[in-house]
Amino acid sequence: MAEQNIEKDPNLETPLLEAQRAAGAKFAEYFGVRLPAQFRDPLAEYAAARKGVALIDSNFRAVFALSGPDRVRYLNAVTSGNIRDLAPGQSALGLLLNAQGHMLAELITLALEDRLLVLGHAFLRQRTFEILDKFIIMDDATLTDETARTGTLAIEGPEAPELLRELTQLDFAQFPAGAHAATEMEVSGATIPCRILRHSLFGFPGAEVLLTRESLPAAWQALGEAVRARGGSPIGYRALEMLRLEAGIPWFGTDFDEHHIPQEAGVESTHISFTKGCYTGQEIVERVRSRGHVNRRLAGLQFSSAEAPKAGTAVLSLDGTEAGHVTSAAFSPLAGKAIGMAYLRREYLQPGTTLRCGTADSEVIELPLRAAIASRP
Repeated sequence: MAEQNIEKDPNLETPLLEAQRAAGAKFAEYFGVRLPAQFRDPLAEYAAARKGVALIDSNFRAVFALSGPDRVRYLNAVTSGNIRDLAPGQSALGLLLNAQGHMLAELITLALEDRLLVLGHAFLRQRTFEILDKFIIMDDATLTDETARTGTLAIEGPEAPELLRELTQLDFAQFPAGAHAATEMEVSGATIPCRILRHSLFGFPGAEVLLTRESLPAAWQALGEAVRARGGSPIGYRALEMLRLEAGIPWFGTDFDEHHIPQEAGVESTHISFTKGCYTGQEIVERVRSRGHVNRRLAGLQFSSAEAPKAGTAVLSLDGTEAGHVTSAAFSPLAGKAIGMAYLRREYLQPGTTLRCGTADSEVIELPLRAAIASRP
């Protein structure tokens, strides 16, 4: 049984667009949604996030709920994450795969006492809903689309745990990865009910905040004031791109999608359970694991200049042989040069391998970038 609240909007944009435009934000498309690219200098936003705390508009999410006594058994059978063993207050990353093992959607599933919340991507909202709904035939489970009623924000950075403790009275520093809890934020004299999920967008302690769509504008304004008081800042996706590439975090729809299998994207350790039992696409995933390798894999690259190549740019060996292609790249303040991710043929995956990308040299590096820099003589 299924229920959808509204149909997919072909012109997706953040519900905070007008408030952010009034604050001087510049916009671009990320995850198929018009989101803030920057509020001020992206390098200043990057520094505020790395040293203090960042507020991020994460309204690229689609949100679904699955209720009924068969909800866990059903979702466990159609996704790659281990839903079966989740206790209330826990979550799991997972994927929707087709029979060939290709990744159709990336999901975060949150277990509550009476239902499951499933976070996906708004640009795949219709397809994700249809896949999740497709096999509910004899199961006592009800799927609903909660996207139109839900907003999401992210708070991340070294000061995030203390800020969240002040706002919610939760000891967020003690939350394990993937833990979540219903709470209330006390900001600017207002009480805002929400759910806090420990989840990182760029490798620092961070939380995604799920709240009602109606409370988004007030929460955005109040949280902006709170992060500025701690030396932080709202940040746009140009700064976020720098931060997440340095952390080695691939984005669905950018660095991996339906053209790839999990082992090619390097997400098998985070998005796949090898102990949960059967699910769609499992046969291919297990076959690749038993074989021990894939012919191409997502890898880190550091370029010889500060200029980042565009997605899709070919990567060549020094003798001109095609080695792969870039999926994403940005200037890295940590490296002082551009870095990125690329699919490379396995003979070129060794860190330190020199390749060509456009007119620049590039070097295969390990990510996260901090580890790569620390390992050098």
